[in-house]
Amino acid sequence: MAIKTDLCPCGSGKKYAECCEPIITGKIKAPTAEALMRARYSSYEKDAVDFIINSCTKPKEGNNDIDVEETRKWAEESTWHGLTILRTEKGGVDDDEGIVEFTAVYTTKKGMKEVHKERSYFTKKTGEWLYETGELILTTVVREGEKVGRNDPCPCGSGKKYKKCCGR
Repeated sequence: MAIKTDLCPCGSGKKYAECCEPIITGKIKAPTAEALMRARYSSYEKDAVDFIINSCTKPKEGNNDIDVEETRKWAEESTWHGLTILRTEKGGVDDDEGIVEFTAVYTTKKGMKEVHKERSYFTKKTGEWLYETGELILTTVVREGEKVGRNDPCPCGSGKKYKKCCGR
């Protein structure tokens, strides 16, 4: 049985209604780049894709490079497990630009647990923090245990060969 919580998905430890919800609903503007990053993460969990799109600089400039449907699909088809802010650079109340480096953990609809690690760049235009762009930070995958061969039985227990099951 899932326990319902009113804590904010962004991991701040605050209640959602006092943390990211007012930013997502437009009641207040994000005071810092980190606050906007947290609200954007919470938007993925809450399926508030319009906020994700509208908190970018590109749509405001009329040059929408964002694939709205793919963003919506990613938000809706993923189970979001948590956000960790790794580092911030500038992005404070008195700054006009900032960097937030973070990891977001999620599970795809196929059951694969993923870690999205990104360095995001933010700018403040007319008093509003906006997401400018991001760089994926690639990590090396370290295998735990032995490698499963293509012709070995699938470790999921299906009885099929790995190449015909989870190895597809």
